[in-house]
Amino acid sequence: MSYYKYHVFFCCNLRSDGESSCGDHHANDAQTYAKERIAELKLKGPGKVRINKAGCMGRCDEGPLLVVYPDAIWYRYANTRDVEEIIQEHLLNGRVVERLRI
Repeated sequence: MSYYKYHVFFCCNLRSDGESSCGDHHANDAQTYAKERIAELKLKGPGKVRINKAGCMGRCDEGPLLVVYPDAIWYRYANTRDVEEIIQEHLLNGRVVERLRI
């Protein structure tokens, strides 16, 4: 059994060479939002949900993105409304949000 039911990684990479990256699209803000919402919903901790920042995950052209493990479901999001939908549907109810899946 996994230590967390879901472990969510937000790519927060910011490239120094000027190429587009998730960090250019407010990824840090989205990650902070998710972390705070998980705490508010009392979903934080062992056996529940962990929200983390990650460096580049190699899919810059598809970003900003996050991945939910152990399901290995990748999502592209545009704003905190999309992140909230992922929280409500996937993390709370175990349903993949197909419209955001990549």
